[in-house]
Amino acid sequence: MAKRDYYEVLEVSKSSSVEEIKKAYRKKAIQFHPDKNPGDKDAEEKFKEAAEAYDVLSDEQKRQRYDQFGHAGLGGASGGGFGGGMSMDDIFSQFGDLFGGHFGGFGGFGGFGSSRGRAVQRGSDLRVKVKLTLREIAAGVEKKIKVKKYVACTKCHGTGAEDNKSITSCPTCNGNGFVTRLTNTILGQMQTQSTCQTCGGSGKTITKKCAECNGEGIVRAEEVISLNIPAGVAEGMQLSMSGKGNAARRGGVNGDLLIVIEEEKHPELIRDDNDLIYNLLLTVPQAVLGDSVEVPTVDGKVKLKIDQGTQPGKVLRLRNKGLPSVNSYGTGDLLVNVSVYIPEKLSDSEKEKMETMADSENFQPNKSIKEKIFSKFRDWLD
Repeated sequence: MAKRDYYEVLEVSKSSSVEEIKKAYRKKAIQFHPDKNPGDKDAEEKFKEAAEAYDVLSDEQKRQRYDQFGHAGLGGASGGGFGGGMSMDDIFSQFGDLFGGHFGGFGGFGGFGSSRGRAVQRGSDLRVKVKLTLREIAAGVEKKIKVKKYVACTKCHGTGAEDNKSITSCPTCNGNGFVTRLTNTILGQMQTQSTCQTCGGSGKTITKKCAECNGEGIVRAEEVISLNIPAGVAEGMQLSMSGKGNAARRGGVNGDLLIVIEEEKHPELIRDDNDLIYNLLLTVPQAVLGDSVEVPTVDGKVKLKIDQGTQPGKVLRLRNKGLPSVNSYGTGDLLVNVSVYIPEKLSDSEKEKMETMADSENFQPNKSIKEKIFSKFRDWLD
């Protein structure tokens, strides 16, 4: 199912400030919070949808990519493995601070939030560069890359403990991950919550560390990752692959893999957004008499008819022979710019022939031709 527009999800405009977006997200999160809608799968999905929209629109770089390329700019192509959505752990660990520390504290909806109050560590993001040819960009491509990163320790399964018996509930916070304090003020008692300093918010302590990872829960390793790059991507565009970055310490949430697109230069074609430009060099006889020539495209060469009397600077357009839009809004064209090669040296016989033709009326530019050339020159200056 196609994803809804993030601005529509939060009911904000594209010109909305970060504060307005934050306010809109908080309103949606409270409306669809699982504590308030127990057992309602539709509300849970809307809760996740709002969090995903906020995650993008509150981040300047993500928002810029989204505004320019839509969901595909975040790696949201169907079946591509990118942008797989946010889990509840992601949401509660990343956005809990918007609601005053403990995410469950929505005026009494505390049960679900309390179980989620433990701090969930998040692994760092990884950034890789992927170089693509124009042909790969035109069709989309699957790439397999080898990445060195932190992965969950196989011996302790990411817990950091020698065995399950070595994991105990934190005595300071009783396994909640946070501590609650009551403070007397002139306005009465004030309740505050903060991350437990003993366990770092995990709610657990380890009595015997795993020998393989020394209690960290992660080790360095190499992983082969398959990337499905959507058609129409461009130089500098960044895609994200959720959960494919570094693993977090002791069973937290994995970071993301950020894929930066690099575009290989084509030996004959120049890219201009979704259009491609080719400079066709004709001989004088070809331009005068007309001809049939071959021009390159991303899919191979195609035949192109050159009309008799084709002028230098003329642009011939081959429809839909360019690159597709990353948002599936159509395909660009191949623009063939005509140039005519004028020889620098001629034999005596060739000079005689040219001098003969120079006296011909057909080789003298008339007023209409002069005006057309002048008009093109003026447009070029503008």
